[in-house]
Amino acid sequence: MVNDDGTAKTRAKAAPRPRGRPRSFDRETALEKALLAFWEHGYEATSVSDLTRVMDIGAPSLYAAFGDKRSLFDEVVRVYGTRYGSFTERALAEEPTARDAVARTLREAATAYTEPGHPHGCLVVHAAANCSTPEVEQSLRDRRNANIAAFEQRIKADVAAGVLPADTDAAALARHTGAMIQGMSQQARDGASREELEAVAEIALSIWPRTGTHTG
Repeated sequence: MVNDDGTAKTRAKAAPRPRGRPRSFDRETALEKALLAFWEHGYEATSVSDLTRVMDIGAPSLYAAFGDKRSLFDEVVRVYGTRYGSFTERALAEEPTARDAVARTLREAATAYTEPGHPHGCLVVHAAANCSTPEVEQSLRDRRNANIAAFEQRIKADVAAGVLPADTDAAALARHTGAMIQGMSQQARDGASREELEAVAEIALSIWPRTGTHTG
């Protein structure tokens, strides 16, 4: 084609079309809604239709943004650990002794597990209830056991340093702590108050052997 003056016309290039439909929802908001759903109902009892309803998105959007239900749950657990469940890691990193770390963990669990505004208890504990998906069950078990192993390592360090008696059973004491955390989670689900869980924590701490000094 030519212009009126005889020069060739230059055809304008069409702007490239965006690939795919733009996301019409906030990913972080949707993820938090999924987290609360899994926390309230557990992994097995939360269906994809439940998730799309509470997240206010369609199934294609869910799969495009998060993958399948299992992938979404894995991300939820990671976010939960950072946003709601990091008190154990902080206590172990910041407290001077194993007993102090456990004392802080149990007391903060009593608060975290009963706070208003979200389901009570621990998502990692509750989501495993009645779970019939072996990979999910194993993943949650691994997370719980990792905490127990961290307590055991810290207790052994205190035994070596003379803070705890040489005959302290580090493995049993660590598992006792894990059992208390899981039990407090279920008690919170059953309606126990923060004060009631704090009283349970104090009894749990009373069995700890004493050699050196502690502040908890």
